[in-house]
Amino acid sequence: MRFTCLASDMVNGLNIVTRAIATRSTIQILEGVLLTTCPEGLRLTCTDLALGIETHIDAEIAEEGSVVLPGKLLAEIMRKLPEERMELRVNDQNVASIRCAGSRTTLSGLDAQEYPPLPEVGDAKSVSLSASLLKDMIQRTTFAIATDETRPILTGCLIESDGHELCVVALDGFRLALRRQEFQEEIPAFSAVAPGKVLNELARILEDGEQSVSLMWGTSHLLADMGSTRVVARLLEGEFIRYRQILPADWQTRVRASKRELEAAMDRASLMAREGKNNLVKLHMEDGMMLITSNAELGDVREEIQVETEGRDLDIAFNVRYISDTLRAIEDEQIVLRFNSNVSPCVICPAEGDRYLYLALPVRVFSA
Repeated sequence: MRFTCLASDMVNGLNIVTRAIATRSTIQILEGVLLTTCPEGLRLTCTDLALGIETHIDAEIAEEGSVVLPGKLLAEIMRKLPEERMELRVNDQNVASIRCAGSRTTLSGLDAQEYPPLPEVGDAKSVSLSASLLKDMIQRTTFAIATDETRPILTGCLIESDGHELCVVALDGFRLALRRQEFQEEIPAFSAVAPGKVLNELARILEDGEQSVSLMWGTSHLLADMGSTRVVARLLEGEFIRYRQILPADWQTRVRASKRELEAAMDRASLMAREGKNNLVKLHMEDGMMLITSNAELGDVREEIQVETEGRDLDIAFNVRYISDTLRAIEDEQIVLRFNSNVSPCVICPAEGDRYLYLALPVRVFSA
């Protein structure tokens, strides 16, 4: 095997695929990156068996072949090379020689035949959407996945379609995040739960823009095809919570607020809330005003902002992180908060439309 390419192209390719590299694996070859010559130039592949990523870069191929080289070490070597054209050749003993300008490095590799292939997504349903839209749908929801492995299904996001609308949903038992997108054309109906870690890595790879991404689901795997890069991941098994049953259909108190003002007030209140025992903020809504308070042994914070209120006055309390995380995921200037009682979930949604919805459970510190 022998090829030449720009060192910067190799660095960019390795930055993408090594997101799926296994760390401290009992299977040594999974800590490597598979290099394979292909019609597009050079294909790079990494997998930890749950997540697999492959991409290809431009390269001039002198001799076809393949090899598995230590992934993290290869990436470090490439980052430190001059930004010039490099040559990599591999002998019959899978030893790679890397030359770039006046630099020469040898690296022992493994037989590419031993590297596990990425799984095929058979009988797949697919939907195409822009990279920027998919990235947005992921980033607006994955913060609400569960980190507790006792309920593995909640460590993922539900991605579902009813034929006209695509939804991404995450929840951890205390909060829920939902991002929806309508399609003009009919799309396949499906439902699958993808690991949150996989979706976060996918979002980091996706570029902002109108580049099309094809999402495909089989019975056990998800495939995201971006043209030069493919991401394959094993889906989570189990039944996701029937989240639609817990979304309040009506409200007793409705508040319209400036997202920027509310977020700033919450950030200031959180400084004192985190010094307390339960990271608590209290909200009081009355006559066009929202009062936000937090206190601890070290002191207290009182924030007052002007809002538009409808319905009953209300006192309610929350873990401030659940509200702050949600506000950071929203870009709208105006948002709406809907309440039924001080022990019922708060719904945060757009002032216009329904492209997102967030739900947070309150902390019971007031009598109902």
